[in-house]
Amino acid sequence: MSLATITQPKLFTPDEIDWTFQGENTRELTHCYHDYPARMILQIARQFLNLFAKNQKGLLLDPYCGTGTTLVEGFIKGFDVVGLDLNPLARLISKAKTTIFDLSEIDFHIKQFQKYILSNPKTSQITEIAGISRLNFWFKDEVTENLSVIKNFIAEISNIETKLFFLTAFSETVRESSNTRTHEFKLYRYNKETLANFQPNVFSLMSAKLERNRKGLIKFLKVIEELSVIPTSEIFEFNTVESHLEKYEKKVDVVLTSPPYGDSTTTVAYGQYSRLSAAWLDLFQPEKIDGKLMGSKKGKQIEKFDCPELDTAISKIAEIDQKRAIEVSAFYEDLQKSITNVSKLVKRNGLTSYVVGNRKVKGTVLPTNLAVKNFFEQSNFKYIKTFHRTIPNKRMPLRNSPSNIIGATENTMNREFIVVLKKL
Repeated sequence: MSLATITQPKLFTPDEIDWTFQGENTRELTHCYHDYPARMILQIARQFLNLFAKNQKGLLLDPYCGTGTTLVEGFIKGFDVVGLDLNPLARLISKAKTTIFDLSEIDFHIKQFQKYILSNPKTSQITEIAGISRLNFWFKDEVTENLSVIKNFIAEISNIETKLFFLTAFSETVRESSNTRTHEFKLYRYNKETLANFQPNVFSLMSAKLERNRKGLIKFLKVIEELSVIPTSEIFEFNTVESHLEKYEKKVDVVLTSPPYGDSTTTVAYGQYSRLSAAWLDLFQPEKIDGKLMGSKKGKQIEKFDCPELDTAISKIAEIDQKRAIEVSAFYEDLQKSITNVSKLVKRNGLTSYVVGNRKVKGTVLPTNLAVKNFFEQSNFKYIKTFHRTIPNKRMPLRNSPSNIIGATENTMNREFIVVLKKL
């Protein structure tokens, strides 16, 4: 597979562009490595770069990189990429996706792993994992025993990059062999009836993840071979709400990202999703990260944002629920601070694109797309265009009951907005 043969978005004029990508493969290359909540699909990043930065090189930043979709797409285009995220598991996966692994090393250790598990290794079962208070609540004893075997095998891998490859597969194996409902992003244990019939084959799961990831790696390596210069990839723990990354001030050519659509308590619980895997991988407990994400620190009053549509929407929420309006205001206050700090990193004529959704609170749609436009304009950016996208095959139901009143349902987000601006 080469740059010429990887799946390219259909070409349209800017006003005709199709951003839906119904039925397309969203797991090409190293994008296959690991599931993660609310991932931006690769086609959005690929199409944006083809449209606005086709012949451009330089530095690409994703300030909320998650598991690195944008970073991979920038990397294969020849951009040096920088990703920022507070979640240690997300950073690990992003690093794995943009690492040029030695395939012979990977193959050697996969063969060693197969021999190891077939030898029925005698190992002491792990009885405690920091960050999981009730290990036998979330994992069956046999599962814990087999996960312990895999963990011990990985611990003996001396090559740091190879270990990273195995840890990425192990993380997903942990989650899928746990007692949590894998179709949910929050931690919910299977009911008794389901648990009675739940007998995951841990070794088979791990082997399947390794083989799937190996195939993605091979395709990734073939694309990288065609680049005249191998790009760099750096992943940092950094909170853009609090400050800007001075190392990259006025050095970024492209910012391409999908920020949170709201506070993690009421949108996507990244910490809960990551908790079990991160604990087994000896990472910092990600549930503590949720307290640092945008909107996690509640304000005492409703702020004014000099964005009429946003201010009006928050006022409508306040008429129904003052406390909830203050919470919403706290999220947008953090988003505004973050955008101000990200703006400082972008060089003159640099591009930004934020992919956002407009969530609904207390029956009121919050115009996040307009807020993003407004916040960047306040930081000396010129608005270029907003592309609209219908979200197909959503994991979230088409309707939910935010008020928890039986029969009172509302539509959930089924559209995204790709907001594009340029630094003056």
